[in-house]
Amino acid sequence: MDRSLEKKTLRERLVKERLAMPDRPVRSDLLQRVLRIWLVDRPDTVIGAYWPIKGEFDPLPALHRWKEDGELLDEPQRRRIGLPVVDKLHGTLKFHAWFPGCPMEEDAFGIPKPKDTEVIVPTLLFVPCVGYGPGGYRLGYGGGFYDRTLPRLEPKPYTCGLGFTQGFLDDFEPEAHDVPLDAILNDNGVVWPIG
Repeated sequence: MDRSLEKKTLRERLVKERLAMPDRPVRSDLLQRVLRIWLVDRPDTVIGAYWPIKGEFDPLPALHRWKEDGELLDEPQRRRIGLPVVDKLHGTLKFHAWFPGCPMEEDAFGIPKPKDTEVIVPTLLFVPCVGYGPGGYRLGYGGGFYDRTLPRLEPKPYTCGLGFTQGFLDDFEPEAHDVPLDAILNDNGVVWPIG
């Protein structure tokens, strides 16, 4: 079987398993806690995230809380959250400011995106994982948007994958174009880096 067909089959299987997880709400709550704790000592004030689809973990509640917490510090911080918007010309992503209640519209893939909000540049970028494996490598949906976007972002953000334990692939082999993530979190804690 050729590699692209193999990855397509793997993606379909993992998404189907994720959607069928009977304990997904419990695992989501656990990952919300992991994410909130992990964010406590991060220096970032601009974070890029994603709108969850196909049973993905939803990082937005934890990030909204992180944003509010910044306003309660002794020296308040203006923290920002951005969601991806596809740049059709380059096949890359730009991050537009998001906040609860901001105007939204669907992109070409039917995924909600902020409508007419400013472009922001994240210093920390949360990336959804269909699957993930050793070395910080992730399996996405195959569009290559993150792989094309990361080299173009200045400064390069710290990248962190988010996924459920169900998506861990101990034998996952990255391809030459795959860009490893700096960290991966799941409902059990920090998966990468190890130690």
